[in-house]
Amino acid sequence: MTWQDHIEINHEILAGKPIIKGTRIAVEHIIDLLAGGWGFTEIIENYPGITMEDIRACLSYAGARLHAEKICPLAS
Repeated sequence: MTWQDHIEINHEILAGKPIIKGTRIAVEHIIDLLAGGWGFTEIIENYPGITMEDIRACLSYAGARLHAEKICPLAS
């Protein structure tokens, strides 16, 4: 499984934010729920149609974005 199998960016949905394919649920929303203490099972129960693989793809997408981030320190 790759995150690309579950996550899409469609400029006509949520202004182009990454979403779980076939939904209007943003990756950032799932990450926020996890950060707020929600478990995988709780998310799946409250968002029908979301799978464990979708949640893992959200985490994988977030990780990929962080790996791609470049830090440029400012001169002091």
